[in-house]
Amino acid sequence: MDGLRQRFERFLEQRNLATEALRALEAKTGVDKRYLAAGATTLLSLYLLFGYGASLLCNLIGFVYPAYASIKAIESPNKEDDTVWLTYWVVYSLFGLAEFFSDLLLSWFPFYYVGKCAFLLFCMIPGPWNGAHMLYHHVIRPLFLKHHEAVDSILRDLSGRALDMAAGVTQNVLRTLAHSRALVSPAAVVVGPPLPSEPTVGNPHP
Repeated sequence: MDGLRQRFERFLEQRNLATEALRALEAKTGVDKRYLAAGATTLLSLYLLFGYGASLLCNLIGFVYPAYASIKAIESPNKEDDTVWLTYWVVYSLFGLAEFFSDLLLSWFPFYYVGKCAFLLFCMIPGPWNGAHMLYHHVIRPLFLKHHEAVDSILRDLSGRALDMAAGVTQNVLRTLAHSRALVSPAAVVVGPPLPSEPTVGNPHP
């Protein structure tokens, strides 16, 4: 319990969007930022349990701040933060894929969105306890190194088949168009005899 509290206090001492907002509230209200953070966490948990639009709020938490931090990482000269947020997006995409197949069942559990929000926050917290970093290096990376050659081979095979299929469809369409043009004969032009010229009425002689 003491270790969790120490990690929480170290997180509050870091400089990011959330801690800057807590410092601003602490300066205005005079309330310690630790209590403000605890109160905000409690209110967020209660809203995710009983509030309307919990799914939208949870997705915003998992997307908006990481997207903002990713833009800042791209614009900064330091490349370590790029790796941090690339790792987060890899974990986030795999989590979204797994959630797509299990959301209809898991969303009926009362603590589902609280757990999902806690998991996403765990994946984006800075420091050595970053959940995305731990999941990537302990789960995703070993699986990738073990199976990436087979996956690359499958992807090359599928891309080759897709290109062959697209080329075959294109040839069939062009062949059909050429056959349709051959069936349409040009309109016959009927050339008739020349029309008789009208008699010229001259001036009478005096």
